Amino acid sequence: MSDSPRKSLRILLSAYACEPGKGSEPGVGWNWALALARRGHEIWVLTRRNNQETIEPEYRRLEPALKARLHFTYYDLPKWASWWKKGGRGVHLYYLLWQWGAYQVAKKQHAENKFDRVQHATFVSVRQPSFMGGLGIPFIFGPVAGGERAPWRLRSGYGWRGWLLDAARDAANALVKVDPLMWRTFAQAERIYVTSGQTKNLVPRRYWPKTQIKLAIALDGPEAVRPHESHGVPSPRILYLGRFLYWKGMHLGLASFSRLLKSLPDARLSMIGCGPDEARWRQLANQLGMTDSIDWIPWVGQSELPALYRNHDVLLFPSLHDSGGMVVLEAMQNGLPVVCLKLGGPGVLVDETGGVALDPDGHSKCSLIDAVAHRLTGLCLDRKALAQKSTGARKRALEYGPDALAAAIYAPIETEQAVIVARNPLKDREPVVAA
Repeated sequence: MSDSPRKSLRILLSAYACEPGKGSEPGVGWNWALALARRGHEIWVLTRRNNQETIEPEYRRLEPALKARLHFTYYDLPKWASWWKKGGRGVHLYYLLWQWGAYQVAKKQHAENKFDRVQHATFVSVRQPSFMGGLGIPFIFGPVAGGERAPWRLRSGYGWRGWLLDAARDAANALVKVDPLMWRTFAQAERIYVTSGQTKNLVPRRYWPKTQIKLAIALDGPEAVRPHESHGVPSPRILYLGRFLYWKGMHLGLASFSRLLKSLPDARLSMIGCGPDEARWRQLANQLGMTDSIDWIPWVGQSELPALYRNHDVLLFPSLHDSGGMVVLEAMQNGLPVVCLKLGGPGVLVDETGGVALDPDGHSKCSLIDAVAHRLTGLCLDRKALAQKSTGARKRALEYGPDALAAAIYAPIETEQAVIVARNPLKDREPVVAA
């Protein structure tokens, strides 16, 4: 081994959710592992056993140098404990117990491998504690999310179920500040990363000096970028892609699209996805008299998404508390401009270079619907502006790839490590024992 200072680290990644080729949480865990390994670090990933089926085939396809730096350990609670997860009856208790069991496994691994850092990557929730800070080494918590809160005036249109669920979520967030396990997690963390300012507000102020806003990682690399083919007028095509859930804000989005139709009667809206609020949204579309202008399409395969993005002009994503907004990032990677609200992850991702993020502050529900419709219509009528925002969206997305985010978090740590190794070169010769 070279006598030059070593910048590589031995990192334990706690990733309850970790699967290749998936979006949301599973994609976060997998892409953190790859991004850190690509930086030359030795990565031990501690994840659930049922992720092994999807991880192992993809792992075998990686280049040899990358495989050599990645080690996976699979841990699960006893089978009888899975009863708690069924129907969501006790999923939070199950997850808490998994975290404790994973910590016991981590202690044994640390004794063998002498990790330099441990990072809690998934679940990406500020409401769920991690015990990894108990290993006695620098502990990174996050990026975590979940502190976003829908403005009360915009909840009209949720339905009673949505009102109750959001009220329960608000209550759960309020408990974060008095939860002793979360106190312990925040206190033990060397660094805390959150995905939005609203989530940061749930972290006690005494820990703010070590708290930064960074989005979670879910999409890999710039290779997903493809040129966007703008259709423009006279038949603009608007896309909504995601789960059909009350807090995704399409009770606002559908109303905005109905106003757009007054200026562009040939416009079409593709509603792609499924979920419990589909019937409510279909009923709203019928009430607004625009059933014939909407295409309702079930989920499409991941391989079909690039063509889908190319065949639309704008992604409409008025989510009220989406922590990450990975659909938004994927659309931007593929050159599709985005119209969203300046809330949660989408509000961080989208700026005027690649779309429109409307701040709901100072707006009533009706005025916000009008504002979204106005900006949406303006984009569809101005093909030059649409093309510029398509280019801007691709450039903006590159700033949020996994390699860029891993660099933002780990480059300062690597510099510190290089100084430590330079002062103590024997440290670089400690053996690495595979898990």
